[in-house]
Amino acid sequence: MAEQVTIVAEARAGSGTGTARAVRRAGKVPGILYGAKEPPVAIALDPRIVLRELHRGGWRSRIYELRLDGAATRALIREVQFHPVTDAPRHIDFQRLVAGQKVRVAVDVTFTNEAASPGLKRGGVLNVVRHNVEVYCDPDQVPGHFEADLSGLDINHTVRWSNLRGTEGTRPIIADRDFVIASVAPPTKMVEATTETAAAAPTTGATAAAPAAAAATPAAGPAKKE
Repeated sequence: MAEQVTIVAEARAGSGTGTARAVRRAGKVPGILYGAKEPPVAIALDPRIVLRELHRGGWRSRIYELRLDGAATRALIREVQFHPVTDAPRHIDFQRLVAGQKVRVAVDVTFTNEAASPGLKRGGVLNVVRHNVEVYCDPDQVPGHFEADLSGLDINHTVRWSNLRGTEGTRPIIADRDFVIASVAPPTKMVEATTETAAAAPTTGATAAAPAAAAATPAAGPAKKE
């Protein structure tokens, strides 16, 4: 299950660009709390707390208890806007959670037992297709992460959705196939060696036979005069 983290927020009056700029000048990060068929509430947060959560990773599926004016609301971080130059958070959106109402979350994938993968031992490269997977689940059953066990994974083998652990109670957004999470690609040297061998191999088949056939065909004589 995903951990629950408590964050203290302040209600802020008004909305719009001008108000948000005033909040930033005051050293806070503006945000909004919405959802659950309730009116949206403009909030302000301590930037140190916001950065702490973003740097921890897994914040897309982490449940937050947002404390606002003495009341506690469970919510998910839905979107974070960053400064284009400094990458500092400029705005953060929270969505209220309702028990029993499915939510869409992006759950991080954790890879384990790399040392037990024959393919990686032989110099293969882990090619991660999806670092996280979007799923539908109940707010009370949001996974902290999914686990991809690499034990026994050889070169050209794959880890698919059905191979992940910790997916109980979730339904992937991609429902029409057992999609790939990661694969073990051949070592670069092995690929280069295979390419060089193929290039150096003699040409066979119809292409090689063509010159011989041409040589065996007698040259046409001079045209017969009528």
